[in-house]
This record gives sequence, C-alpha cells and structure tokens, in this order.
Amino acid sequence: MSTTATTTLPGLTPGTWAIDPVHSTVGFSIRHLMVSKVRGSFNDFSGSITVAEDGTPSVVAVINVDSVDTKNADRDAHVKSADFFDHEQFPTATFTSTELRAKGDDYVLAGEFTLRGVTKTVELALEYNGVNPGMGQGPVAGFEATTVLNRKDFGISIDMPLEGGGAVLGDKITITLEIEAGLQA
Repeated sequence: MSTTATTTLPGLTPGTWAIDPVHSTVGFSIRHLMVSKVRGSFNDFSGSITVAEDGTPSVVAVINVDSVDTKNADRDAHVKSADFFDHEQFPTATFTSTELRAKGDDYVLAGEFTLRGVTKTVELALEYNGVNPGMGQGPVAGFEATTVLNRKDFGISIDMPLEGGGAVLGDKITITLEIEAGLQA
C-alpha cells in the first residue's frame, strides 16, 4: 500500500533510515486483575523509514511475537500460545504506514497493522525528536509513538473471568514505541 503523506519531518533527509534495535524499544501494557497493569516488550524487531526525494516518509516494521518478554517465563509461554499470539501460526506482527499528518506540534502516523493474521488501520500519536549527527556512524533520528488497540479486534478473545466479577485481562493494550533510526549509507 502506498504512503500518502501530507507532511514531512524537518531534518529527515531522503534515504533509508534503519531502526536500531539496540537503541529502540517496542513495549506494551495491559490491565491486569482490573487494578494494575502488566508491562512487557518485544526483543526482536526490525524496520525502516524510507524518505522519498520530496521528503515523504514511509514506515515498515516487523515484530517477532515469539520475542515477547513480560519478565515471567510462564506468562510469556502462555502469551505465545494459541490463546494469545499463536506464534507458531502467526510468527510476526507488521506495520506499514499509509499517512503522516501534523497534529499540533506533533504528528499522527496511520497505517495497516497486522497481528494474528488480522489487519486493521491504526493511528499512532507520534512525537518526532529530530535528527542528531550521531557518533561517527552518520545521522540518527528519534521518535516516540503510542497507540491503544483492542485485543479482541485482532482475534485475541480469551476471557478469563474473575470470581467476583470482571476479568483477569483488560481488552485495551497500550503500545509504546521509542525508536532511534540511522541513515544508511
């Protein structure tokens, strides 16, 4: 799907900017027992931002769902199972941008997100942190983005009711991205 951008990002020069997984984080949180949140991250992901000659950026990203890490091995095994990510049948989640637009001092990055074989249009609130000359390896750009997804929209419909009412897990998942990308030579 082609990207339709109505805006450009200052200082983001044409070329391919590769996401640096060492200096980036893909995290999430979900309500647990109706009173707290469980947080986790994915340790294996990749992606790039391609900036056209006219300054129009497009983003492609891939997350290996088998790399989920909630700091609890038993929970991680359950999240990887068919009850949740079904990582054996659907090993990756993907995002392909379709539009970037300004929103006040920040931006909205829209695109197609696929999880468990289900593709939905999502919008990420995007904060662009600018470009830095880097540390001798070329310029780097920084971004922070968030979105809230409903897990049931992606076929994660397991319900684990609590005896006194409510559920073990909430339906809303907050995704938080902290991305550093470097311009490829």
